[in-house]
Amino acid sequence: MLFAKAKTDFLEYLEIEQNRSQKTIANYDHYLTRLLDYAGDIAVKDINPELIRKWRLWLNRLGTNTSDELGKTTQNYHLIALRGFLKFCAKREIPAMSADKIELARTRRKQVTFLSEDELERLFEQPDCQTLGGLRDRAILELLFSSGLRVSELVGLDKDHINLKRREFMVRGKGQKDRPIFISEAAAAHIINYLDKREDNTRPLFVRYSGARKVDLSGNFHRLTARSVQRLVARYALMAGITKHVSPHTLRHSFATDLLMNGADLRSVQAMLGHSNIATTQIYTHVTDPHLKSIHERFHGKAAEN
Repeated sequence: MLFAKAKTDFLEYLEIEQNRSQKTIANYDHYLTRLLDYAGDIAVKDINPELIRKWRLWLNRLGTNTSDELGKTTQNYHLIALRGFLKFCAKREIPAMSADKIELARTRRKQVTFLSEDELERLFEQPDCQTLGGLRDRAILELLFSSGLRVSELVGLDKDHINLKRREFMVRGKGQKDRPIFISEAAAAHIINYLDKREDNTRPLFVRYSGARKVDLSGNFHRLTARSVQRLVARYALMAGITKHVSPHTLRHSFATDLLMNGADLRSVQAMLGHSNIATTQIYTHVTDPHLKSIHERFHGKAAEN
């Protein structure tokens, strides 16, 4: 079978049988099309280790709009897509090399940026809660830190999604996987304050209050976008005098770090973040090293001392 036809079958398989999101399917299509651009519409059986080696060299020298090289992490995304395709071929008994023969490039472990308790307090104090927009922004900041939500998950929420009495709800994250979300009393209180002041019947939880296109033809407010949330978080961080780069994901990092520093186990944090692989959650473990050291000093060797 030729690669282009098999690629189409694979993308349809992701959509129908795997129920993957349209964004994921588009990404896989993009990455595999890069192999098609390089090698042409070859037979699937002709995709071999030597071809992949040469393709990886080609990717490594492929520039982007902002860089002369494609980052190692982005290169790995191409390889992950190809591995998924090859596993699909094996399942459909299409002659192809084993996906296990593809090794990902080593990448540097991401440096996790999180906010201290003092920085969080200063950040939360910045929105002007005398205005509807300020009430909304305070609720967003509190909810991001309290829940560990991804910004895409946050902006997708509707008013009826959250049970503010129980302070919990379900969210559908990456890979179309559902997970429970729990929020603090403070976050719930700020969301209630915001909703109590709203007089519209718009479904989205967080909506726009500025710009020429803040309402649709029916007079309903437009849902706030992920980019808008990123901008408001960065703006309030600047107002709070926080010099590090702060994004919605920084608050997600802060959520995970706070849990670990206060004794939560890694598996529980993995579940609350919605990570499919524990290795993804392990990027947070090094930030707890000082905490682990203090435990070691408090409890280790006490029997010998006595």
